[in-house]
Amino acid sequence: MDLYDRSIEIILENQTRGGAYPASPDFPTYRYAWFRDGSYIAYAMDLVGEHDSSRRFHQWAAAVINSRADTVRRAAAKAERCEPLTRADFLHTRYTTDGHEASGENWPDYQLDGFGTWLWSLNDHLQRTGGELDAEWHTAANLVADYLTALWAKPCYDCWEEFPDSVHTHTVAAIHGGLTAHQAIDGVSHHGTLASVSKFIATEARKNGHFVKFPGSDVVDASLLGLAVPYRVVDPDDPKMLGTVAQIEATLRKGGGLHRYPTDTYYGGGEWLLLTCWLAWYYHERGAYDQAKTAIDWVEAHATEEGYLPEQVPENLNDPSCYKPWRQRWGAIASPLLWSHAMYLVCETLRRQASEQPKI
Repeated sequence: MDLYDRSIEIILENQTRGGAYPASPDFPTYRYAWFRDGSYIAYAMDLVGEHDSSRRFHQWAAAVINSRADTVRRAAAKAERCEPLTRADFLHTRYTTDGHEASGENWPDYQLDGFGTWLWSLNDHLQRTGGELDAEWHTAANLVADYLTALWAKPCYDCWEEFPDSVHTHTVAAIHGGLTAHQAIDGVSHHGTLASVSKFIATEARKNGHFVKFPGSDVVDASLLGLAVPYRVVDPDDPKMLGTVAQIEATLRKGGGLHRYPTDTYYGGGEWLLLTCWLAWYYHERGAYDQAKTAIDWVEAHATEEGYLPEQVPENLNDPSCYKPWRQRWGAIASPLLWSHAMYLVCETLRRQASEQPKI
């Protein structure tokens, strides 16, 4: 089985007619569309030449945002007045595949990183396809840029939908990447906000020569890889980034795959395939192809017989006592996870491109 082709097939099979990508079709809690997951999936689809798939996702995303323009304006106005936000005042992180807010659970919906990631992914799509900026997309991009500019310094849930009382390093990196992309999309300058975000990361989010999960924390989180790839807040070879990756390797890689963070207990806190791909992506960007291959080989070895890549595998668990309770609550680990397949496609595309380059 060619896992590259199978990954493309799985993503295309599960994309809805309206353009949304459900996070995982066979895991009830994940039968929704997240901006974060979808933006990475759309990026992967552009990399492999499936531009129409990416276009349809961005059309879906723009429609979701534009239908909530009043919410964006209300959130920005409240932030300017330093008023707290209620659930009615922010864009939710996940939606039904037809664009409605998910209901029935008190989900940790106040997350900002996915919207920054969407701007980054949208700009990449436009650059790769050379297409004109659709008016609806332009309106949505401007709304998101205003939203992120107003709220970037406010605490929110992180990309793992936890720790709501902190300003997360990965989140502000995604916002930085998104606002940088918006400058290319719209021609507007976000110099002041970008400078403030960069200063925050440089002064508040590092300790002992490496970046940390959030200010006041001593630990790394695997999502810190995003500072270098894809958001480019720092160079992959920056000494602080090198120190961060060294800490990630030392504390989050007990076996071949990456954990999210040291005290993660979700399904016992196993090794995540998408994060291991993310590490390989980083190594590819640095030209460390052998290290990237080791990570990808591990991912490929954990594909199921159906060619599915799960969210994580229960190996080298942080807390084995937490594995069974999660299985009893939500069932088996999500598989396939479309974000895992997308990250694999990113890395495998980079590997193929590198192998085609002439040797010097």
